[in-house]
Amino acid sequence: MDSDFRYTDRKGNLLRTRTEFSIAEMLSFLDVKYEYNYKLALKDGKNVSVDFKTEKGFIEVIDSDKDIIKYKELKNNFPDKKIIAMGHPNYAARIKELDDVILYKTKEVQTGSIFMEDPSFAFDYAHILPLVEKCSILHGHTSSVMVELVGEMKNNLLIDFGEAKKIIKEIISILDHKFFINEKYLIKEDDIHYKIAFDGPKGMFDLQVPKNTTYLLEGEATVENLSTEIIKLLIPKMPENIEAIGVYIYEGYNKGAHILSHISKS
Repeated sequence: MDSDFRYTDRKGNLLRTRTEFSIAEMLSFLDVKYEYNYKLALKDGKNVSVDFKTEKGFIEVIDSDKDIIKYKELKNNFPDKKIIAMGHPNYAARIKELDDVILYKTKEVQTGSIFMEDPSFAFDYAHILPLVEKCSILHGHTSSVMVELVGEMKNNLLIDFGEAKKIIKEIISILDHKFFINEKYLIKEDDIHYKIAFDGPKGMFDLQVPKNTTYLLEGEATVENLSTEIIKLLIPKMPENIEAIGVYIYEGYNKGAHILSHISKS
């Protein structure tokens, strides 16, 4: 199911699989510098790409028979280099004679993912983006949302669709018919109002808005930031086996944002 998702590391590299994403996250956590999709020339002049190059060696993810061939070529061409491979047990018989192979995903533990898109996952909102001239006036959108959940399956089930849908609708309702604005434009407040002011491309804005219809954000009220906000609200509601959440928000037709966030277990 990895082909249905896009995994992006902290450097902006578009990774091919969730395994590659996990390795990139681990290397970043350990503060290990790496290059993704690193190009190498073999002794016969053939060019290959290694998934990860670090100062200490190479990491190759085994996802196909071609990867096994490439891994063996790397071991033969660079005997003085440290090369480790990560692969599914399906390939164990064909690479068991090689050292430095890590196998993952047993029958007892499987990683799965689901996605949900429903007409009820839509909300109306207003916002202002003072840093973007075209959007620096008060305007609104109707946006639809798609959510993807990734994690460890139990009895071949990640999470019941009904339970997930209920949680998502609850979160969407919090954001529906709200005015979104960066909290840095808040200049004062009382018990029931916020005072919002900024000098934008279209002139000076000075607004008094009700607190109960306003949603202050850490950062600009972009569709990317709204995706992140939905993830923040979803995380406390998710069961322990959910390891990552992705949120797509469509701002009108044929455009939007997708944020995929790993859930820290600390």
